[in-house]
Amino acid sequence: MLSFDAPTSRRRLGGHLAWFLLWVFVTGCGIWLIPDASGHGTHQQLGLPPCPSVFLFGRLCPGCGLTTSITALIHGRWLESWHANPFGAIGYPLFTLSAFACLYGFVKGRRFNTDSGPAQLAFGLFAAAFVAFGVYRVISVPVPNGLQSISHTR
Repeated sequence: MLSFDAPTSRRRLGGHLAWFLLWVFVTGCGIWLIPDASGHGTHQQLGLPPCPSVFLFGRLCPGCGLTTSITALIHGRWLESWHANPFGAIGYPLFTLSAFACLYGFVKGRRFNTDSGPAQLAFGLFAAAFVAFGVYRVISVPVPNGLQSISHTR
């Protein structure tokens, strides 16, 4: 359930507008990028280097595949998004919901309230699941073949 605090000045809601603009930027990048077929590495189309975890440790980090997952989701490739990183497939729709709630709050002059017990519990569970997923990946998921050469060029 979404809730908003009592009306306040828009100057105090700058973070709401910044959050929405961040969503616009991420979504714009997702529209422009092409999801990497390997499930990882889409971020390299932006000129970014390969994942440091793969390069340094030869293991996938919890964030590996997030850009690919979000990009695939934006392009309507639901299953590809889930396989690249399930937290992109789950997190991007939540990000979208919160971005539009923040925009609504900014326009109406009301702070989007995320301080409720259920919201804090949901954030905590999402973060704990992300950490557990990361530990699982580091321990048991081998580096995909396309990334093997990156991890051994140190």
